[in-house]
Amino acid sequence: MKTIGVLTSGGDAPGMNAAVRAVVRTACEKGIKVIGINRGYQGLIDCDVRDLDIRSVSDIIHRGGTMLYSARCLAFKEEEGIKKGIANCKKLGIEGIVVIGGDGSFRGARDLSLRGIPCIGIPGTIDNDIVSSDYTIGYDTSLNTIMQMVDRIRDTVESHSRCIVVEVMGNRCGDLTLNAGIAVGATAIVIPEIQADVEQHVIERIRRTQKTGKKHFIVMVAEGIGGVDALAKKIQAECGVESRSVVLGHVQRGGSPTVRDRVLASQMGYRAVELLSEGVGNKVVVVKDDKIVDYDIYEALTMKKPVDISLYQIAHDISI
Repeated sequence: MKTIGVLTSGGDAPGMNAAVRAVVRTACEKGIKVIGINRGYQGLIDCDVRDLDIRSVSDIIHRGGTMLYSARCLAFKEEEGIKKGIANCKKLGIEGIVVIGGDGSFRGARDLSLRGIPCIGIPGTIDNDIVSSDYTIGYDTSLNTIMQMVDRIRDTVESHSRCIVVEVMGNRCGDLTLNAGIAVGATAIVIPEIQADVEQHVIERIRRTQKTGKKHFIVMVAEGIGGVDALAKKIQAECGVESRSVVLGHVQRGGSPTVRDRVLASQMGYRAVELLSEGVGNKVVVVKDDKIVDYDIYEALTMKKPVDISLYQIAHDISI
């Protein structure tokens, strides 16, 4: 393989730049040319590309976001869009692509692989919702950002004996909310995987904790649940504690990646190029039991990831 492409797709995540850096430098060491595809699959359709070499990726390992930019491309879900992408690959001499992103990005990689352009996926998303991988690039950085933000909010909450209801990213996956909730000592944690009467569950937890003498409270709610404003008003009305809601928003996506994100992104990028150089495509490079392994993309997309009930129980039992 003489030329490969690399792109980042979907929501940006800290550590994506570290993965791009690893892909480029590993390929250069193997004598493989690298073409950076800007703005994900849309860039492939528009032929928005640039050549990358070892100096192109200097001083990016510590930066959040992605130097290749990112976008969600509805056109690539259609056959016409895929054909345009393949035509541009042939025009540019791209023989394989490393795709860094989430499930939607992997579906695009699978479509290209099935049509003769071998692709390797690398899981890059703060939500940690790639079921084939124990861990996704950006997750650790986002967790630490959430913890730091809520720790700051806690100072005001404690000073004024208030309750704060915090909305955390993660539409279908509660990993960020659950783990950050434990880290900040949240009184109640609400995630989409655990079905419950949200208002009653939270209010009962606060009332029970009030009986022990506690006067300030943190409630963590996953974005997929929503309704944090209404929940804060309900808590104030029924528990008699002044309550506010906070949506952390996109601050959770940014920032310099942690050591863990940088190292795993580098390992995954290195392995992705190894696979392409061996002529292997239609794979996803993931972390399983602290080891870098790979799965067939189709197999990876059909896997199921249950919530860690034991971790949720721990959070419940120690939050009083």
